[in-house]
Amino acid sequence: MFHIDRRSLRFRLLTRLGGASLAVVLFAWYLHGVFLHELAKDFLGERLKDEASHIVTLLKKDERPVAQLMVAAREESLSFHHFYVLRVGNEVSTSLPAMPMEMLPLLEGKGDALFMHQLQQQPMLAYRYGFDLRGQRVQLLIAENFSPVEKGLTRVHWWIGASALLLWGILVSLNLLAVRRGLKPLSGLRHQLSELQTGHRKRIVLTVPSELDTLVSQLNKLLDEFDRRLTRSRESVANLSHALKTPLAALTQVLRGTRPINEVRRGKMLQRVEAIHSQLEAELRRARIAGPRAGQTTRPAEEAGRLIEMFQGLYPQRTFLLECLGVSNEHADSWVNVETQDFTEMLGILLDNAGKWSVNQVQCRVTVESDQVVLCIEDDGPGVPQEQLAHLGERGWRQDETYPGYGLGLSILSHLVKQYAGCVSYSSGAAGGLRVNVHLPTRK
Repeated sequence: MFHIDRRSLRFRLLTRLGGASLAVVLFAWYLHGVFLHELAKDFLGERLKDEASHIVTLLKKDERPVAQLMVAAREESLSFHHFYVLRVGNEVSTSLPAMPMEMLPLLEGKGDALFMHQLQQQPMLAYRYGFDLRGQRVQLLIAENFSPVEKGLTRVHWWIGASALLLWGILVSLNLLAVRRGLKPLSGLRHQLSELQTGHRKRIVLTVPSELDTLVSQLNKLLDEFDRRLTRSRESVANLSHALKTPLAALTQVLRGTRPINEVRRGKMLQRVEAIHSQLEAELRRARIAGPRAGQTTRPAEEAGRLIEMFQGLYPQRTFLLECLGVSNEHADSWVNVETQDFTEMLGILLDNAGKWSVNQVQCRVTVESDQVVLCIEDDGPGVPQEQLAHLGERGWRQDETYPGYGLGLSILSHLVKQYAGCVSYSSGAAGGLRVNVHLPTRK
């Protein structure tokens, strides 16, 4: 059964193009009728003027009395396809056997004129011309029945209308072909989306019209982002599994053994369990940092305030200070082109490290500029020796092995900053702790 999808782009384009073209065709047909009528009127009007000029020339050359001239004019008019009314003084002569009385008012009026007039329910084209003959004012009216011309024009006009409808049908058919060909890239896009859904494709590779470039680019970017997050999640799970594997194996070995568990071994087992607990807490904290929101843009001041409040609860012994700066207050509270999850993860890593190593206070400064976001995190902890600053950000490198962790936090930070073509630098803070500066370009 033939089905019409009124929501489809093809149906909307066809109905709008078809409606617009039909309106244009009807308007052109209407204008054609008007112009055709005016053209015929002008053509016949010129002929009436020529005949009037001919009669006037004959009258002026003839020396006979006016009464004989009027008779001569009647005879002269028989050779033309029109009739006339001639008034000389009070004498009126006409070529009609019985002149309708409504013709007389047409002789009145100032100046020469070409006009249409309904006479006995038939259109009549008339030309009124005034001149002087032997000191007398003469009014000449030459008219022609316009109805045969109008019938011919009507017949031609309807033929043109039928031809216009035929051309409109051809135009709609061509529009249908053009729309189907123009929407062909969308069919390819739908096919590739189906392949993405079934896992047979990882990216959209399609030559599309320029109007769809942004859509395809955003889809590919979204797919890359999903792959990146999936890879990061897998690495995180792998790292956690690897970190828990050794202490769990040691605990299993002890529990399966036959040796009695004395106080020394009990203490070592407790340390293992506490280490596992600390690592699980760290992973849960990272999950909470990301938060429920995700988006292509973020509001740095708002997200920084949320994270500061959260880490203040995680490290109640420390004081977290937040300072938001910008070129103007408008920039300080504006959206920037940094994904919310990436921004919260980067800032969360820095605040978590600072909260872990600080003694009393952590300072966080967020500066939003027109083309970048600058993060500056500084703590009052023991800091990092100058010769070890270059190792910060290396995967698996840890300054203090006694603290639980994998040495991955700053490595993940460096990876995220690199994705935004930004940079991260480490230095000693004013209070002796570590100072981290992150520059994130925000213009794409």
